[in-house]
Amino acid sequence: MLGDFLEIGKTVSTGMHMRTVPSKIILLIASSLAMALLMIGPVEAQNVPRAVAIGTNPPGSVFYALASGLAKVVSEASPVQMIVQPYTGTSTFMPLLNSGELDFGLNNFVDMALAYQGPERLKIGGKNPFPHIPNVRLVMRGSPFLVGLLMRKDSPIKTIYAIKGKRLTGEYPAQLAVWYNMFGALASAGLTWKDVKVVGVTGANEGVDALVQGRVDVTQHALNSAKVREADAAIGVRHLSIDCTPEGEKRLRQAVPGYYPRVVKAGTALAVVDDTCFVAYDICLTSHRAATDSVVANVIKAIWDNIEKLPPFHPAFKEWTRERAVDADVTIPYHPGAISFYKEQKLWSNKMDETQKKLLALNP
Repeated sequence: MLGDFLEIGKTVSTGMHMRTVPSKIILLIASSLAMALLMIGPVEAQNVPRAVAIGTNPPGSVFYALASGLAKVVSEASPVQMIVQPYTGTSTFMPLLNSGELDFGLNNFVDMALAYQGPERLKIGGKNPFPHIPNVRLVMRGSPFLVGLLMRKDSPIKTIYAIKGKRLTGEYPAQLAVWYNMFGALASAGLTWKDVKVVGVTGANEGVDALVQGRVDVTQHALNSAKVREADAAIGVRHLSIDCTPEGEKRLRQAVPGYYPRVVKAGTALAVVDDTCFVAYDICLTSHRAATDSVVANVIKAIWDNIEKLPPFHPAFKEWTRERAVDADVTIPYHPGAISFYKEQKLWSNKMDETQKKLLALNP
């Protein structure tokens, strides 16, 4: 197009007369036009939505439902198109998040503490099977996640102390976090894996399948999960309380730092027949250190501005609030893009600076 312009550019019409235009002026106009055309590309590119993936647990899990809700809100309210990518468990996608092959992840702070610090520095329950992921970064602290022991509704087991000698699901190589859930539940009652008959399963969903098939007496799963609903329709199930006494709470917190008890009233949730005490811990939206500040900020802003749209996706979103987004008790450092956003919201304090500095020092 510029070539054509130059070919015809020696003469231009001025009313009824033709006059010659100096070549220098023609070249100046052509150069300006070229610059304008070059500027169009980047501007348009900035407006094209960038696809990112969020790693999460498999369909049927609460984490999958939460990731789906976040992805929908982010995709509708920002230039970032978020796609849900399910894995067999959070531990399977941690290395991808660390390397930057995966953009975002939905995790919990206990897993993140173990993985961020690595097996040489931190062990819980005498072990740390997680891969070391020093590059993970926090985007937002989310809602509490509740996990409960689960059994048939007609089971004769009435208290956690009665599970001694019974068949419990264990091992969980694809979902390492679930091993800690059961470990913590047992610890609340002063029990260990040696006090039960362990039936190995790969993940939480497979544990519920084992219960439905009659291969185990007790398993565990998240409150209000689709998998529990499926099992309830098949055989009828109910959750069983951990020990929620002050002594039980102390044992739980000592066994797995970051865990705490949470009571759910009878009839207020799926498979909660009586007032039931669950293991609780906090969910987090994560990314990696190489993620761009603008993408991270766009994701946070989309969630921040549309926080009221989350609860319809799942009851666990009721406590996913702006007030919980920033907290000094987190176990991984925040992403710089997140810090900038929270500073604009006047939520970042000197205490948060101290927390960030300490966490970054763990993996300099």
